[in-house]
Amino acid sequence: MAIAVAAAPPAQDTSASAASGMAVSCRNLQVRFFTERRAITALQGLSLDVAVGEFLTLLGPSGCGKSTFLRVVADLIRPNGGEIRVFGAAPEAARLRRDIGFVFQDPALLPWRNALANVELPLQVAVSRARRAKATPRELLELVGLKGSEQAYPHELSGGMRQRVSIARALASDPKILLMDEPFGALDEITRDRLNEELRRVWRELRITVLFVTHSIHEAAYLGQRVLMMAANPGRVRAIVPVTLPADRTLTTRESAEFVALTGELRRLLETC
Repeated sequence: MAIAVAAAPPAQDTSASAASGMAVSCRNLQVRFFTERRAITALQGLSLDVAVGEFLTLLGPSGCGKSTFLRVVADLIRPNGGEIRVFGAAPEAARLRRDIGFVFQDPALLPWRNALANVELPLQVAVSRARRAKATPRELLELVGLKGSEQAYPHELSGGMRQRVSIARALASDPKILLMDEPFGALDEITRDRLNEELRRVWRELRITVLFVTHSIHEAAYLGQRVLMMAANPGRVRAIVPVTLPADRTLTTRESAEFVALTGELRRLLETC
């Protein structure tokens, strides 16, 4: 299996990158955190292009900066060096345009609102700026497999169902890019597998850009079109691995020789990070 080890590409016009179909372009990105005792380099020299409509999974050891990178894209953290553009503009502009949806490991649903009301929330708190999705909140719940559960409250839903509501909520304002930070990490294996299938179905239907952080080798290989393998201390690109599995994947794909070879290669890379 061909492994493309990422190196920092030459600088280029990021507006040209957007015009050529890049959702995210960053060059020599650096993020440092400062404590009373020391400075911690979370990301160093990270250069990457993510195409519009791509599903990129991020894999690597704890502390390698996967979540930090998502937060830079979302304009929740400002980098200390380098350059990043989201659809050809600064992350702040993308955030203000509501181009970005974020799904965390904890669904963080409001317990006093039912499923439908939780999905409607982004449209209610930012009416003047939020774009309405091509689908209504009710249709988004159906899209993630929750038709009939619109009136259920979070305490009446399973962990997997709550996370489906969280995904629908993130899609409510019609984002162009969906950032997912270990959204299925706390779920049991069977529920996680089912949601992996559902997420790929939703992505293929909507064709938005997805950046998905995971600690699971199998999840990274199954979901992504490419796998960004990151190394730690400091956080940096270790390799970018293309995924050549069929676009029409089912859980039985994981039993194929190609999938076994891919996950084996990812494991070997991970052991050297």
